[in-house]
Amino acid sequence: MTTDATDAAVVDLAALGDGFTRDPYPVYAALRARGPVHRVRMPEGHDAWLIVGYEAGRAALADESLSKEWRNAAPDVGAAQVSSGVTMLSSDAPRHTRLRKLVAREFTTRRVERLAPRVREITDGLLDRMVPLGRADLVDALSFPLPIAVIGELLGVPVADRVDFRNWSNTAVSSPDAALRAQATASMTRYLAGLLDDKRKRPGDDLISALVHQADDEDRLTAEELLGMAWLLLVAGHETTVNLISNGVLALLTHPGQLAALRADLSLIDGAVEETLRWDGPVETPTYRFTTRPCEVGGTTVPGGGQLVLVAIADADRDPARFPDPARFDIRRDARGHLAFGHGVHYRLGAPLARLEARVAIRSLLERCPDLALDAHPAALPWRTGMLIRGPERLPVRW
Repeated sequence: MTTDATDAAVVDLAALGDGFTRDPYPVYAALRARGPVHRVRMPEGHDAWLIVGYEAGRAALADESLSKEWRNAAPDVGAAQVSSGVTMLSSDAPRHTRLRKLVAREFTTRRVERLAPRVREITDGLLDRMVPLGRADLVDALSFPLPIAVIGELLGVPVADRVDFRNWSNTAVSSPDAALRAQATASMTRYLAGLLDDKRKRPGDDLISALVHQADDEDRLTAEELLGMAWLLLVAGHETTVNLISNGVLALLTHPGQLAALRADLSLIDGAVEETLRWDGPVETPTYRFTTRPCEVGGTTVPGGGQLVLVAIADADRDPARFPDPARFDIRRDARGHLAFGHGVHYRLGAPLARLEARVAIRSLLERCPDLALDAHPAALPWRTGMLIRGPERLPVRW
């Protein structure tokens, strides 16, 4: 029997406070036990339809009737677009297909593997500065500077601008304050517009210059598409990897048996990265989707007309129907099929690069710091707010 969920009670996730931010998994599991779709109030302050569970989540990620385009959002949806310009993440086919094709060749597994020596070189330089200190905030010392350096070099972002960009990015995607999010987005927009103008006048050997000076006039990006592409590549090119590295190190340091197994056999690093993606991945829910027609989820009808829909990737990857004993962190587990990078046409383009950087960073850190340990109680760690990016704001470690 199909149920119309229009009058369903709203589950107020915002009222759960820091406890939900630190550990949302029990809340999602309790919702999943009641059904695959729920009306919720997000910590950001607006209402959405939340889909939990693996099968329902995977189906929703591939459902083309759930639009990524903000023009299809209901006028009273309450949320606001974070990104500047027009991006792949805010486009449906055929525009999404066209935009993705323009940059997909830069992020193939084979092409990314050619970056491995440079990723190791950057990692070694960061650890050379960090290791003599004996203790550090790993986010500041390694998790952030590695991916921002790699994507910055690929895209042609000056080194001096990267710290400012980090602050804007963190605020735009995680701040609970809507005004601060809007200010950060405006600052990023101004910066990126200036960067694009500079690439027009003084092109370099980088991806943004190549996109600005495309030879194919028939498929040249519009000004809005260029701005969106620069925003997406820069923000998505480092935010996910920052938190993948931090979450992976935190998981290992709080599971000494798994850490010992990895130290004894570093060939397990691929499994450690995949299990981190499944067990505590860097994306809690993907960017917004909007209903273009009523859709049925597990016997419940979600209304059409631009309703905001979120897929709880974090819960899908801890669904016991898909992953036995899902709360156990096990680097030898077969974690294939996890949804940490999404599913369907919006599967994350930068997945090979994120995996490479995480493998290199975590392995090099363990090799250089054989007695690495947390320098704070896990319960005292501050976490990124909101339901998009998941990871600690700081990760104090010592060795």
